[in-house]
Amino acid sequence: MPATLLPELGPWLVCAITVLVGTLVQRLSGAGYGMFAAPVMALVAPEWLPGTVVLVGFVIGAGSLLNARDAVEWRDLPPGFAGRILGAGIAAYIAAAVVGTDALAIIVGFVVLFAVALTVLGLTFPISGGSLFVAGGIGGVMGTLTGIGAPPMAILYSNIEPRRAAATQNAFYGFGAFVAIIALAIAGVLTLPQVAFAVSLAPLVPFALLASRPLAIRFERGAIRPWALGMATISALVLLSRSI
Repeated sequence: MPATLLPELGPWLVCAITVLVGTLVQRLSGAGYGMFAAPVMALVAPEWLPGTVVLVGFVIGAGSLLNARDAVEWRDLPPGFAGRILGAGIAAYIAAAVVGTDALAIIVGFVVLFAVALTVLGLTFPISGGSLFVAGGIGGVMGTLTGIGAPPMAILYSNIEPRRAAATQNAFYGFGAFVAIIALAIAGVLTLPQVAFAVSLAPLVPFALLASRPLAIRFERGAIRPWALGMATISALVLLSRSI
């Protein structure tokens, strides 16, 4: 547990920029915040993981959903939500063993690379109750441990109209972050410094969401995601090189 509530100014500013960029990417594409934010925060403020990433992720998911709730495919949500709850429960047991240890940084690095690989491979699966449940479960485990829970669901929506895909994914992401917060609290690894750090970063989210509105008109999902994947990959490789 960190000795202070907040990191020093330098790491705080790095994390603040990460939240701004990650929020823009998440709002425009429905995925990307966790892949970008988790490895960067693991590098500069590891004692505040995973709670800070997950808490800010909930604010981003909820805010993004409110901005495009008319495009959400509501009938897809129940099976995905059910899977997310199961995945978060499984992750809570794992979190109790790895949070606060060097193993968490290694897990974050490999989960980021796994998530990037899933996205780059361009896998496609039909959207059904079963596939939504499985994607929700895998995302629940990944998201609770690292804050990176969007990629499995993003695969299902890769060929769906961009606005509908982003809105529905943000609904899953916001709910998943909420469930992850509860799971981390039950596991006893959600600390006051993590909450305080998240509270200090959260006001940046509405600013980034507001800035994303004109960008949403000018950028398609495919135009911004390669940049996000590139930044996430570099961050994960640097993190792993320092942790292994």
